[in-house]
Amino acid sequence: MLKLIRKIKFLYIILFLLFSLSIFSQSNTKFVVILDAGHGGKDPGNSYNGFIEKEIALKTALKLEKYLKKEKDIDVIHTRKTDVFIELVDRPRKANTLHANLFVSIHCNSVKNPIPYGTETFVMGLTRSQGNLEIAKQENSVILFEKNYKQTYKGFDPKKPETLIGLKMLQEDFLDRSIQLASKIENNFINQLNRKSRGIKQTPLWVLDAAYMPSVLIELGFLSNKKEGLYLNSAAGQENMAKAIATAIISYKKEYFGSGYNKNMEQSKSKKGNATSTKEKAKNSVLEETNNKKELKVEDDGILFKVQFAAGKQNLKLVPSNFKGLKNVSVRSTKASFYKYSYGATSDYSEAKKNLKEVQSKGYSSAYIIAFKDGKNISLEEALK
Repeated sequence: MLKLIRKIKFLYIILFLLFSLSIFSQSNTKFVVILDAGHGGKDPGNSYNGFIEKEIALKTALKLEKYLKKEKDIDVIHTRKTDVFIELVDRPRKANTLHANLFVSIHCNSVKNPIPYGTETFVMGLTRSQGNLEIAKQENSVILFEKNYKQTYKGFDPKKPETLIGLKMLQEDFLDRSIQLASKIENNFINQLNRKSRGIKQTPLWVLDAAYMPSVLIELGFLSNKKEGLYLNSAAGQENMAKAIATAIISYKKEYFGSGYNKNMEQSKSKKGNATSTKEKAKNSVLEETNNKKELKVEDDGILFKVQFAAGKQNLKLVPSNFKGLKNVSVRSTKASFYKYSYGATSDYSEAKKNLKEVQSKGYSSAYIIAFKDGKNISLEEALK
């Protein structure tokens, strides 16, 4: 009997591993977006005027998936698709396991004062403004619903968000791109929906700190404001918000990864190429010559491609030992003393893709290609045109 139980357990483990590998292999071929509907189950989140945060967040996330799935090369994965309680630690863990490209957490705001209204999008940071810390306390407080949270979160106190200062901030590497995504989202709220934006804010949120990819937490609006609560609780309001967020995510993907992100496309082309006829090979040769001319034209246009692989507030010496052996590293700085590290510099896009693979082989899995024209940073999509 004991042997039978062991065999059954072993089979379950094998099936689980195969299922996990299947999900990973599918996700790894696409641009993976993790949608995290805030709260759930025994944790309702904010509740005002009969509006419940966990319900609005979930409905909006499910509508957001519908818009994102119109793009064939985007894979959408939810942290929850029903009214269940998910421990905070498991939300970014899923994203990290799948090596997702984006982590998007959806929430609703509230305060005791019924007057404030408007959207806010948060990125990871240690800003100590009292307003931001109050939001951080609310969103981090889900930890208190969990058993053994002190052990799980290693001394992090949700009532004191600033205790994150002592933790290693890997999220800093992705802060720049998180801000870019947040900016697109808030701009869409303003321009597409005529919503009031309260801006992009940095605050110590555990769920963002633990996600090792560009990540944002969106506050759709204030449930404590009855008019705004009615809008967010309506199917039309959720549809509008979902569409605006989806448009921002798709724009972000195209800017940083181009239109054809699906790696399977390249693989299928390669396989077909092995069986091409002489006529097809001749045609491919002409196409290759045309592409080479285009690449030369790119050089004439002053276009340069680099691979950005890290960013942070540390100004590191440009020596290989600081970058896992990478030699041709350059750095750009911003007014906020933020340093962006890039590898290589070429006018040949195919060469840039080779550089990207080399950087990724060193362990910088979230590296991506950036473009410059006459020394000015432009979108990849614009450069490829």
